[in-house]
Amino acid sequence: MPAPDLLTLAPDETLAPIDLTEAVAVEPAPAVPPGFPFSTELSLEPLIAYWHARESDPNPGVARLARTVGEEVQQHAACRGTLHTIEQLDGIQDLIDMLMLAVFPPAAATTAIMGAIPPFQRRSFYYTGRFAEVMMSRDRTIKQPLNIDYATMEQHMTQMAYLLILGREYGAEIPETQGGLIFTVPDYSIGLYRHYGVNFDSSFVRVRVVGEKPELSPEQVQHLLHNRHRLELWYHLLPPERFMLEGFNLLQLVDVTTQEILSELKYDLLERDVLQASDRLEQIQEKLRVLFARPALQLGIAAYDERKKAFVDFGRKINHSFLTKQMQSQTGALGFQQLYARLLADRQPLVLEDVTTAPELPEDMRQQILKLGIRSAILALLPYGPDTVGLLELGSPEPGALDEFDMELVKQFVPLFAVAVKRNAEDLETRIQTVIKEKFTAIHPTMEWRFNDAARRLLAQHEDGNRSAEMEPIVFEDVYPLHGSCDIRGSSVARNEAVQADLIEHLTLAGRVLRKASEYQALPILDELKFYVTKNLRRLRQGIISGDEVSIYDSLRTQVEPLFEYLAQNITELRPTIADYWQHIDPRLGILYNRRRAFEESVTRINDTVSDYLDQEEAKAQQMFPHYFQRFKTDGVEFNIYVGGSLVQDKPFDLIFLKNLRLWQLLVMVEITRRTHALKAELAVPLDTTQLILIHAQSLSIRFRQDERQFDVDGAYNIRYEIIKKRIDKATVLGTGERLTQPGYLALVYAQPREAAEYVEYIDYLQDRNLLEPDVEELELEELQGVKGLLALRVKIKL
Repeated sequence: MPAPDLLTLAPDETLAPIDLTEAVAVEPAPAVPPGFPFSTELSLEPLIAYWHARESDPNPGVARLARTVGEEVQQHAACRGTLHTIEQLDGIQDLIDMLMLAVFPPAAATTAIMGAIPPFQRRSFYYTGRFAEVMMSRDRTIKQPLNIDYATMEQHMTQMAYLLILGREYGAEIPETQGGLIFTVPDYSIGLYRHYGVNFDSSFVRVRVVGEKPELSPEQVQHLLHNRHRLELWYHLLPPERFMLEGFNLLQLVDVTTQEILSELKYDLLERDVLQASDRLEQIQEKLRVLFARPALQLGIAAYDERKKAFVDFGRKINHSFLTKQMQSQTGALGFQQLYARLLADRQPLVLEDVTTAPELPEDMRQQILKLGIRSAILALLPYGPDTVGLLELGSPEPGALDEFDMELVKQFVPLFAVAVKRNAEDLETRIQTVIKEKFTAIHPTMEWRFNDAARRLLAQHEDGNRSAEMEPIVFEDVYPLHGSCDIRGSSVARNEAVQADLIEHLTLAGRVLRKASEYQALPILDELKFYVTKNLRRLRQGIISGDEVSIYDSLRTQVEPLFEYLAQNITELRPTIADYWQHIDPRLGILYNRRRAFEESVTRINDTVSDYLDQEEAKAQQMFPHYFQRFKTDGVEFNIYVGGSLVQDKPFDLIFLKNLRLWQLLVMVEITRRTHALKAELAVPLDTTQLILIHAQSLSIRFRQDERQFDVDGAYNIRYEIIKKRIDKATVLGTGERLTQPGYLALVYAQPREAAEYVEYIDYLQDRNLLEPDVEELELEELQGVKGLLALRVKIKL
């Protein structure tokens, strides 16, 4: 039965190590000794037996030939039995030729790549001429493939021998091996390499049992088949010293260079940045040289930039595009345009078998290409769908080296280069986005076009050699601001109360342990720590001050809790009390964290509810008219909107969109108030929210601040808007000291009465919809730091 398609060759002990390139090292299993473990002997007996069986063949010609072979074998006893060396066959070459007719068809003698070798060894005693060219060294040893090292080869040999034994001696059905082995073999005649698919035939190998045959149950046979790579298991169940391999193997190769190179090119050209890295482009060029068997082949690639309406050269560090370079000179530009127009019209690759005489080449281009040392070339457009994305160029210094017979091969890989060039264009966009992220941070989609333009111009300056170029300022003029906030009322007080309560409980638990410990052991340190705990409890009950939290927790962690570990180890009675202490401590933070957790979970719940609703409604507002939107979470949520014609590209702006957004903002703030009010009953710490809108009727400019990676208003006059926005949350009503913002109310702050007129109409509309209470308060505000004369509207929301 033929062995599975796992090629291995046994290394010859006298063969010097070969310097491998791109070898794949595979370490043997830990329990498996190195080297091929089976004893092998060269023998022609299996082949002689084959001829003997054919003496009664129904075909008279075959039978007559078989009898003739048998008579010759009877006259040459040297071919019978075990052959200790290959050289024993040298004197009976005519007989060997006759015997090998069974496996070496005369018709394929000049084309087949086939050799016969002793079982799993590295020398061949019979082979075709092509096999000798491809795989043989002068001493009849087999060349070492470039892609497989000795350890890997020995592992393959051992696996194949074991499968042969399992099939021959134990009747196992050996499944077909998926994916044949490929040999990469140097071709010294051209200084390149070729790829060969391998078929290894063990039909003429016999398995001889030495001593007692190991017994295997059907279950063990199946277990081995399902663990074919666990050689230590095979060694254990089938010791190699119990088997001898006699006969010879047949090794047949098929040139698969074209298929392998095309497959490798597909893999390579799908990688990102492959056209930007000089070493990767050199590797692709080397593979094309192997594909065409032309060691001096040159590769040129040019991509077409649709936006610039121009070709862009790739691979600057190896081979420039030798056509598009002509665009840089006045003399070559016209000739290139003529040639490109022809390619575009024909949509077929152009073959220039001899640049010197090719009629397709304008004279100016002919001289330029000859100066580059190119005498024959193939030029092919790179199509991507209906578009042309670039140009592929192959050049050789030898006339006639590239001709019409290469066209079918070129057509197979042109689509791969087209995809790579297209991806390169996409990667350029990615690089632009990287510049934007690096220089600006995440950009709102509405403004992205403006940052893309700036990044393109910056990359173009860098590519032109101006590495010190900086990003141009990003300014949007004549935009209208909207600001709103949902603030959690009294969050600072509630947070301090939570911290205070947690500290008191923590100290109380620690004091309980210390008092209990004093009952069992008198230590002065216990009295001192009890005093520290009592003192801080007394002070905390009067109120918490800045620094209390850090200092108290630091003392507990460094002084009190280490003592608890000592007490737990030495006083058994204290262990329940100390265990109760640790049960109240958060294992991740190392502190008591009950009330603060409840407070922070409540704040998070409010913030998430407001943010989710705001994001949902903002996505709808973007459909009305694109605008810039910012949202911030602290103890509450605030948001900014900027809208105007300068923010968008190719879309007219009208003030009706601004009015629409202002009404949308009012509706959103009303709904946020109602949702947070309904949520209050579900919170662990019931917290109220207040809602505020800042009205600003005048347009302003915003500028991206690269140092802060965010937008800010631009210009001294517009700065006042930012100042007001930061301070109005603490505004109070003139003459009363009452906070402007109140739970259940919506407050709108403005500077000029005419600014409020539009909002009064919106409020009237919402009152009619039964969303707001009928009364509207018109208020003056106390002077804020640096800001005076502010006015406000306040209206109660129907909850």
